[in-house]
Amino acid sequence: MSTEKIPYKIFLSEEELPRRWYNVRADMKKKPAPLLDPATGKPCTPEQLSAVFCDELVKQELNETDPYIDIPEPIIDFYRMFRPSPLIRAYCLEKKLDTPAKIYYKFEGNNTSGSHKLNSAIAQAYYAKAQGLKGVTTETGAGQWGTALSMACSYFELDCRVYMVKVSYEQKPFRREVMRTYGAKVTPSPSDTTDVGRRILAEFPGTNGSLGCAISEAVEAAVSTPGYRYVLGSVLSQVLLHQSVIGLEAKAALDKYGVKPDIIIGCAGGGSNLGGLISPFMGEKLRGEADYRFIAVEPASCPSLTRGKYAYDFCDTGKVCPLQKMYTLGSGFMPSPNHAGGLRYHGMSSILSELYDQGLMEARSVEQTSVFEAAEQFARVEGILPAPESSHAIRAAIDEALKCKETGEEKTILFGLTGTGYFDMYAYEAYNNGTMTDYIPTDEEIAASLAKLPHIG
Repeated sequence: MSTEKIPYKIFLSEEELPRRWYNVRADMKKKPAPLLDPATGKPCTPEQLSAVFCDELVKQELNETDPYIDIPEPIIDFYRMFRPSPLIRAYCLEKKLDTPAKIYYKFEGNNTSGSHKLNSAIAQAYYAKAQGLKGVTTETGAGQWGTALSMACSYFELDCRVYMVKVSYEQKPFRREVMRTYGAKVTPSPSDTTDVGRRILAEFPGTNGSLGCAISEAVEAAVSTPGYRYVLGSVLSQVLLHQSVIGLEAKAALDKYGVKPDIIIGCAGGGSNLGGLISPFMGEKLRGEADYRFIAVEPASCPSLTRGKYAYDFCDTGKVCPLQKMYTLGSGFMPSPNHAGGLRYHGMSSILSELYDQGLMEARSVEQTSVFEAAEQFARVEGILPAPESSHAIRAAIDEALKCKETGEEKTILFGLTGTGYFDMYAYEAYNNGTMTDYIPTDEEIAASLAKLPHIG
């Protein structure tokens, strides 16, 4: 390791911005299972997927052989406005915890969307524009993805239609208004504007919605509107590919000072930020070049990895999307309206699901009040108000650092700080007022949902 003192913030130069995305599937001996057509049970063809997604994104979704894919210059030009993002040494948190551990976090909140989501939003908007489309539809949970996509569509002069999970639409009105400021049309989901939305409302009257519901509506809107395609902010392999810029930059910054992390931690909902952060490090592990411990942290209220089943399931509640093999709680699972809206998804990325199933990464679930305790502790010493989603990773990082304090081990911890929590003040208010509660689904509730999984021969 370099004898030079490691600064609080490690910045890469503009010239060091990654020029290629890293495709971790190329280094996986056992690949993720293919998407299936629910009508036939056979792998989806490019032609089938192109009816829903942009043509170039379909190619990326199905590409399991190329380890690196060039980033088009217009996307790099946009990245330059907020990338490379800083890697920060959490000296103040280390001191507060009195731990021998060294803690680093990759901060993705330094853009108007307040999160990492812009990394993929600009790529997907670019490919939609290049294809000559009029607009795109999407879903959003907490609102970070919808905000990012509205920004990207505004940049490329595309129409943007966002179906926002109803509970987040009501909890986070200012997120909604940022999207509208950038020109997006925002609809609370489930809604009565789509056939699938009306079916969901009939089956689950009074529901607060879920990402699975919003996906169904966005897909229906895309396929029924000429000149539109659907874009997704997480879960899909193409999204994890775009988010690999996070891990590529983090690794380059650490390499500058000869630092090798022992533990890499990320919050896990659909898998975009965690997959992006760990990809280049996981590639080294898969190739036998280095070893790391990876930890996925999910909410106890929506524990797809820790309590779900590895099986084929619909990606959406309305069952209009292809089937994906993943850790799932069942596409009909309706998570409680906790404040980590971006993590309220019933399944997990097929890439991360396969890696987890192979024992290459760990997973743990944490309760909401414990998460906000960690968020508050972090904010008071590091000066950044973290998003509730990111705070799941903070919780695990603090716990690992305290274990080092007990054992005297000087481990190096890296976690992803996916964004800021300035639009989440109702959540912080509930925590500060002592009215925040923890909800954990029962085994019976999860079993009932899993019993409805599709039967694949």
